Amino acid sequence: MNLVIQGHPISRDELTQLVALVQANHVIDLGPGAWRLARAQDDPSIEAFCAQRGLDFAWIPDERRLAGMRLLALDMDSTLITIECIDEIGDLLGIRGRIAAITAMAMRGEIDYTDSLRQRVALLAGMEESGLEQVLEERLLLSPGAEPLVARCRELGLYTLLVSGGFSFFTNWLKTRLGIDEALSNELEIVNGRLTGRVIGEIVDADAKAARLVRTMNAIGAAREQTIAVGDGANDLPMMAQAGISVAYRAKPVVREQATHAIDHAGLDAVLNLFM
Repeated sequence: MNLVIQGHPISRDELTQLVALVQANHVIDLGPGAWRLARAQDDPSIEAFCAQRGLDFAWIPDERRLAGMRLLALDMDSTLITIECIDEIGDLLGIRGRIAAITAMAMRGEIDYTDSLRQRVALLAGMEESGLEQVLEERLLLSPGAEPLVARCRELGLYTLLVSGGFSFFTNWLKTRLGIDEALSNELEIVNGRLTGRVIGEIVDADAKAARLVRTMNAIGAAREQTIAVGDGANDLPMMAQAGISVAYRAKPVVREQATHAIDHAGLDAVLNLFM
């Protein structure tokens, strides 16, 4: 097995200590703040070692290759981008706290996502459509490493899928901006330039995200073991469960516990280092 450590630079002494701890054969520098320790032996103290230093760690099999993957599926809010778009929309209306509280409960799995979205969208009724553009221009930021992750996967021929319980206004922009192949999200109803407080059509919830992943896998002929899914909230878990490799990105505890790997400190491009 190979141990990947990443997040930020550590001292040479700390790296030497780590190599001795896992009896690694040699060390490969993967870039700033990232190393692969080849032929390492699992040691229960690795978790504490990394936690104390703010590092992510992952055990990677020798045979895993990114070029062997076929599909990358990404959540949007707090995964591909740093914000929860609906919270920022609420902030423009002065009701961020009310909306964010419902968002947090849904992401922790404490309330049904579909009901939570309807509750939050209803609070947006009457807002001018221009507010969406304001959030996009002034507040939406890509997560660190988002661009190199998507670019590298596209370079290797992976199909890219953006599946979000958020809104199409933002996923459509990201799809164009990053060259993502396909996107699924909710569409806000807008009448006479104002949000009605309703969503058009069926709400994209956890089951819908998982179903779209499976549908896309079948459409492109990708096997489960050739699929990567990245998310942060409880509504990503069914989707992540369908993938051969699931990555919890700066995620809620319930998601980290069920994912193949967790990235809490490094950027999204750290996903690339989970492959040989």
